[in-house]
Amino acid sequence: MKSTTMRRATLSIAVVAALTGVAACGSSDSDKGGDKGGDKAAGKGAIHLSPIAALRSVEKSTDQADSAKVRSTTSLGDIMSMTANGALTWNDGLKGNLTITYTGGQMAELMKKAGTQSMEARYLPDAYYAHMSETYAQQAGGGKHWIKYSYDDLAKLGGASGSYMKDQLQNATPNQSVKMLLASGDVKKIGEEKVSGVQTTHYSGKVDVATLADKTSNLGADQMAALKKQLSQAGITTETIDIWVDDQDLLIKKTEKATTANGTLNNTTFYSDYGVKVSAEAPPADDTKDFGEMMKSGGMAAGGTGTGTAS
Repeated sequence: MKSTTMRRATLSIAVVAALTGVAACGSSDSDKGGDKGGDKAAGKGAIHLSPIAALRSVEKSTDQADSAKVRSTTSLGDIMSMTANGALTWNDGLKGNLTITYTGGQMAELMKKAGTQSMEARYLPDAYYAHMSETYAQQAGGGKHWIKYSYDDLAKLGGASGSYMKDQLQNATPNQSVKMLLASGDVKKIGEEKVSGVQTTHYSGKVDVATLADKTSNLGADQMAALKKQLSQAGITTETIDIWVDDQDLLIKKTEKATTANGTLNNTTFYSDYGVKVSAEAPPADDTKDFGEMMKSGGMAAGGTGTGTAS
């Protein structure tokens, strides 16, 4: 029974990591050097522009900031609720460190049985690493404390859902929520508010996945197609997004609420200290187990990457 719990914990980490609030939705087309149109005022007060022009400035400025400190809360139906705190950089692939704490739901119970409710997640461009408990290391890890999740291995899990996890983890950037608002077609400026002591401008919009294909005026056709595919793979049908932006066109806060195949997804993320130095290295090889090898030798099914992994 213990080994089954440990295997479920190992597999569930792979699924939940895609929902940590790194960006809630990943971006595969940041186009750092390109002209996105309407962004000539980037970094110089998007609050004076129309909502669409302002968001184009925010998209570019936030992307080009390259790194930030991140703190977030995320919940998904009765599967889990969690917090994440740390720092990430997206200059050349995702890198950084987050401390993830499971605060409720099935995942919290499962991780408690595995000996912990908090773990360190370390992100590198080709894989992410989860630091497990001593209990896990002794009972299922062969004495090793880290699990390596190659993004290519994750892509093999559960077909479309595996590809979605890979994309989420490998390409996450904060400006994806801005892309989502641009895609919504009905973004509104709500007003000016203080967030964490910073004066910000609040924007809001609702994304309907079924109608995204008809709204290509604010995003390119390729971007729109990729975005719709991401959302569909996650089982998301509608999503409401709110963002708060400072006078440097940088994202300070975002909230997302989505209807998914696994229940309601709620995420709130705060960004600060843009440009902070972020370093992350792979853990020692002699203290790391490879998830792909564990799947082959441990008999983990490649299919059950949905709610069943946390049950």
